[in-house]
This record gives sequence, structure tokens and C-alpha cells, in this order.
Amino acid sequence: MTTRHWLTFCLLSSGYALALFHGNLDPSAALSFGALFIAWFCVARSSYSSIRLCGHGLFIVTGLALAFHLAPGFNNANVIEATRFSADAALFSMDLSLDKPLIGFWLILACPWILPKVDVAHSLQTGLLALIVTSAFCMTAAVMLNVVGWTPKWPAQGLIWLLNNLLLVTLTEELFFRAYLQGSLMRLFKSSRYATALSITLAAGLFGLAHAGAGPQWVAWAGMAGVGVRHRISFRRAAGRRHQPSGPEPRAFRAVHLPHAGPPGLTLRSLVARRSIYRRARR
Repeated sequence: MTTRHWLTFCLLSSGYALALFHGNLDPSAALSFGALFIAWFCVARSSYSSIRLCGHGLFIVTGLALAFHLAPGFNNANVIEATRFSADAALFSMDLSLDKPLIGFWLILACPWILPKVDVAHSLQTGLLALIVTSAFCMTAAVMLNVVGWTPKWPAQGLIWLLNNLLLVTLTEELFFRAYLQGSLMRLFKSSRYATALSITLAAGLFGLAHAGAGPQWVAWAGMAGVGVRHRISFRRAAGRRHQPSGPEPRAFRAVHLPHAGPPGLTLRSLVARRSIYRRARR
């Protein structure tokens, strides 16, 4: 493994060791860690394509269990409990997840191809353009669909909400949907002239379906944010069609994705926030 991988592994081990010491992990969580280790060994160490495929399959199954908080042994800290941030807002709850980030860490360690080198200046330029265009498009659509209402505010829980979404939710969702899934589809369709369009459309569609628990409006809105109008395609063409699944767009598009997660700036109308749905599902 590279220095970056060893650093990631050391930080990961230290963090989860502290979680175990403080009682946020139960011994049953070893099932998930074991499954991810086996998946990593199959993907990163095997020279047989069939074994690597089985490893990816095991990772996806384990990842789904972690993403939907179905894996045992993780006692996530509840930091926002059934709070209404505006008079007409949906109740909002939020946990600091220990299970879901494992998906992102596994991808960093097992699939180094998802983190290609990109030009920083070009990344910032393209990301800023994508941010402006996609934000305007998606926010307008969200208001028209009556998903959100404009109520500027910064509640006391705003900072923990922002850090959670930037450092945990962003890392996991962007690595999985943009880097891993979209990158894999690019490889699958590499012989097609429509490889870029197909991979972006399918990845964005699956990202939208991941929000199905909150209703069809969320599916449509998240799907539009995932497509990012046409600027994702423009960036890939400008980059010479190189494999850039985790290029500049993720951090820009998170500015569009963040409002759906909760309190600051927007009021959720008529729909229940995703984390409230997941919490009820676990009970």
C-alpha cells in the first residue's frame, strides 16, 4: 500500500479503536469489518477476475447494510433529535454514523483508481461553474416542486450538521456514486461512444433512487443534482476522456446536495427528512 493508504488505515484504526473503547461499537460489528476485509483481499490481492468480482459483490452487499444502518454493532451518536427548525419544517434527526463511512474508507483502500490526479486549477474552475449552474437549476426545481422554502437561519446545531455532511456524508456518497459506481460504468461501457453519457445517467439515476424513502420528489431532485446538467460531461470531454470519476464536481455538487440534509437556509416542506425515516426504520 502507498503512504496515503497507510495513513488512511492508521486513522481508521485509531478512530474505531476509540469508538470501541467508549462503547460506540459492539463485538458484533466485527462481522462487517470481517466482510469488508475479505472483500478487500479479493479485490486488491487476487489476480482472478472471478474472485475480484465476488469481492465487489460482497462489498456492495455489506455496503448496503452499512448505508441503511442494518449492520449490527454500531451505536451511532444521536446529535439532533426530532427538531423542527422552522414552523412549517419537517422534524429532523441526525446521527454521527460509524457504519456508513466504512464504505468510503474501503473504497480508498481497495480501489486506488478512484482517486486519479487532477489539475487543481482546472478542478476549481470547472467545479465553480458546475456549482453555479447546477445550484440554480436544482434550487429552482426544488422550490417549484414545493420541496423546500427559503427561510434563512443558522441554528445552534448548524456547525455539527455541516461537518457531518462535509466529512462523513460527502466522503461516502461521492466516493461510492461518483468515483466507484460511475467509474465502474465508464469501464464497462468504454467501447461505446456514449460511455460518458450512459455512466453519468445511470449513476445519477441510482443516486436519485437512493432517496426513494423520502418520496418521488426527492428522487427527481437528487437525480437532477447527480446529473449536474451538462457540466460533468463537459469536464470529462475537456479532460480528454480520461477516467476522472472523482474529479472536481463532487465538492461543488455537495453545495446542491447539502440542503436536502437538513436545517440551515432551507425549510423542508411536506416531506420527512431522510434521517428521520431511517431512524424510524431502525426502531
